[in-house]
Amino acid sequence: MAAPAEAAAPAAAPAVSGALWAEVWALLPGTEEELTLALSGEVDDCVQPLLRRARGLLYGAAGRPCGEEAAAALRRLGDILRDYSWEKLNAGPWREISKAWRQVYTYGCLFGALAEVAAGRPVAPAVRLCDMGLLMGASVLDNVLARLVRVLQRQLPREQRRGAAALAAEKPVVLEGIMDHWPCMKKWSVDYFCQIAGCRTVPVELGTRYTDEEWSQKLMTVSDFISQYIVNEKSVGYLAQHQLFDQIPELKEDINIPDYCCLGEGDEDHITINAWFGPQGTISPLHQDPQQNFLAQVFGRKYIRLYSPQDSENLYPHESQILHNTSQVDVEDPDLVKFPNFRKAASQSCILMPGQVLFIPVKYWHYVRSLDTSFSVSFWWS
Repeated sequence: MAAPAEAAAPAAAPAVSGALWAEVWALLPGTEEELTLALSGEVDDCVQPLLRRARGLLYGAAGRPCGEEAAAALRRLGDILRDYSWEKLNAGPWREISKAWRQVYTYGCLFGALAEVAAGRPVAPAVRLCDMGLLMGASVLDNVLARLVRVLQRQLPREQRRGAAALAAEKPVVLEGIMDHWPCMKKWSVDYFCQIAGCRTVPVELGTRYTDEEWSQKLMTVSDFISQYIVNEKSVGYLAQHQLFDQIPELKEDINIPDYCCLGEGDEDHITINAWFGPQGTISPLHQDPQQNFLAQVFGRKYIRLYSPQDSENLYPHESQILHNTSQVDVEDPDLVKFPNFRKAASQSCILMPGQVLFIPVKYWHYVRSLDTSFSVSFWWS
């Protein structure tokens, strides 16, 4: 999560940087007719009139920033287009969603972002709209959102600018808004899992972390797992399931694969979806994965610490083949006598909150500790 001239906006409108508007406007076709609003398939009849009205508001100012009233109308049309198309994007499995509806969503993001700039507002919301269009939409106008966000992010303060560029630079970043409309955000709870899957048998990992000597695995029903490890907390157990969503498809219907995953080398069938359900205190020791990862937090909080692959030598990976992707260091209580170079490793950390998605680039080291009873979904992709 651009106009060709320095011409001033109408007196009623907030001041807009002429140079910024000129740079943004230069990304768009020169005339209204050249912005074709072409879609790759059929959509509802009401959509094209909305798109044409938004285009007319944009070009009605003849290259000058929209007045306050026109910018507000353009913003409303962007909201309507995004809301309407979002329902279509969440109407079924991602592979069955028409590309045309993703393009409509992109146009909604584009018009909304341009309205923010034209009204002289801070550019951070416009950058977020561009990112949402890039993540959930489909390319229009020669991928204009990617070009627009590069212009806008240069206007951000340094800290915000780093976050906006993180995905492209393969740096960790917390994304907002991606999960807002996932059904799981309203439906999922401990009680819901008992209701939907209580009688189902699943593998459970027993122990605080998989590197502990006493760590083991056991098959049990979801109800027994919840009773013993979530409600009564007799000991630490973790439901870490790679096939849960195939085993219980009702759960898969409540989530959406982030669109960015689909831009990888494979198709949706090559995306691995994992479930992580456990009580407070469960830990994933510092490790790295061979694929890109979106970690989506449904409920509960997680403390996460990350280290760059460039620091691998300072993180003391296990020498055994089985654990070569796992550090020997206890991140929160390191033995600096045994692992002295660990102090040289630079880290980033965050508390991942419900509704947030953390992008963990391939080979990035990450340590995870649950602060509450927690359910996360991760998407691994290449």
